[in-house]
Amino acid sequence: MELDLLGTHADRAYPILAGLVVPRPIAWVTTLHENGSVNLAPFSFFNVFGDDPPLVIFAPGDREDGTPKDSARNAKRTGEFVVHLVDEALAEVMNRTSAPHPPGVSEAEHEGLTLVPSSVVAVPRLAAAPAALECRVHSIQEIGTNRLVLGIVHRVHVRDELIDPEKIRIIQEAYHPVGRMAVPDWYCRTGDLFEMTRPR
Repeated sequence: MELDLLGTHADRAYPILAGLVVPRPIAWVTTLHENGSVNLAPFSFFNVFGDDPPLVIFAPGDREDGTPKDSARNAKRTGEFVVHLVDEALAEVMNRTSAPHPPGVSEAEHEGLTLVPSSVVAVPRLAAAPAALECRVHSIQEIGTNRLVLGIVHRVHVRDELIDPEKIRIIQEAYHPVGRMAVPDWYCRTGDLFEMTRPR
């Protein structure tokens, strides 16, 4: 079947693309609201896009009324955000933080999640996350109704048991993030790994 995502099938672009481009990592993003509360929300339109400089991008969609979501507003206003990776132990609470709340309500506080200070940004990070990326906004691109938040990663925090301290490499067999699959409710585990040596 051929689909025209700019014409006949435009209203199906989201479920088609979100179902095909899988698994997607989940950015569980903290930002600071102007009232001082910590906004926490998950986004699966997210990835790392380079290492020189270390670059991540996440795409917070708009609310149904067309206004920007809190994460987008806060990141634009403060120029900072923290991306957390989500493992199996945090999957349920991550999902709950996607529930709609009025602006200024802290999902972290609502869910009883412990926050700790970041090293170089004002936005706190989640103590329980297997990894956290402290980011400063590089730029925000708006393409149609898409909003892309580009961030430079200034600090990375990783659970001690997930990193080889000599090689400074993630111990892949110990790290089990969850991934986003098709909408509306599909996710995957990443415990079933295999290796293939790249040709040299």
